Amino acid sequence: MARLGADAALALGRAIAPADVIAIAVSGGPDSMALLALASAAWPGQVIAATVDHGLRIAAAEEAAMAGAYCAALGSAPRSVPHTILTPAKPIGSANVQANARTARYALLTDWAIAARATILATAHHADDQAETFLMRAARGSGLAGLAGIRPRRRLNDALTVIRPLLGWRRSDLRALAVGAAVPFVDDPSNTDEHYDRTRFRALLRDAPWLETAQIARTAGHLAKIDADLRALDAWLLETRQQPAKAGDCAIDITGLPREVRRRLTRSAIARVRAARAIIDPAWRDSANIEALLDALEAGKRATQAGVMGSAHGEIWHFTASPPRRTV
Repeated sequence: MARLGADAALALGRAIAPADVIAIAVSGGPDSMALLALASAAWPGQVIAATVDHGLRIAAAEEAAMAGAYCAALGSAPRSVPHTILTPAKPIGSANVQANARTARYALLTDWAIAARATILATAHHADDQAETFLMRAARGSGLAGLAGIRPRRRLNDALTVIRPLLGWRRSDLRALAVGAAVPFVDDPSNTDEHYDRTRFRALLRDAPWLETAQIARTAGHLAKIDADLRALDAWLLETRQQPAKAGDCAIDITGLPREVRRRLTRSAIARVRAARAIIDPAWRDSANIEALLDALEAGKRATQAGVMGSAHGEIWHFTASPPRRTV
């Protein structure tokens, strides 16, 4: 419990306060069930939990009920943990299942946590998840933002922060904790389904002991800190290079800047326009490949990405919301 408190404070950037409401995302697997057990013991009366049933497996409903039963078995106040089962409004579909399920899951959990007035949303991502993510992204040719992997925290709004307090813990340790404390859990069969990239990289780490999982995860953590520092520099440089533009747009002077700096400023400009114009579709990740957009801008042309149109006017690059598509 003491270790979880220290790791949660490190991830959150401050100690857990008595007024905090801590929302736990519980899948029913050993990792999240161990997090639930630890958190409910460390912060009695401050924890709530939710399980998302995507409707992809018949057994998922039973697993969600199991998590709810464990929450109820924790006892009466102050140790009780209210539990909610969340379901998507529409089916996940059969294409890109894991990515679509992840998007739906985070949307449901975020809305639930905000409605419950939680200040913290905690997930059970651990060092093995981090190492798998690093290798997956390295194999795809990701840059710094991608290789930085799973971040320990992400501020969603002024009231709610997502934290991953278990990034320093190993999967085997969490499983052993759950078994030792008689915490119920189930193993998701998708974790061994070789149709998914993550499963193959998990097997690679398992079968190649010379690949040190903890060290790979630590590397991702170092890169995340570097990325955070560079983002602070990006923000300063964007303010320094920003030119007058109408509300919701962004214009930057790229005179004399190397391509990597232009790349980072362009990503910042896209994010700023999307936030100002409330653009949510298509999806955007700050690790997205924007080379085609940069090529177009450096050639004096215009191009769009993630709902934002960029155009070059000499050494000034201008970004605005993409015009709506014409319909026949």
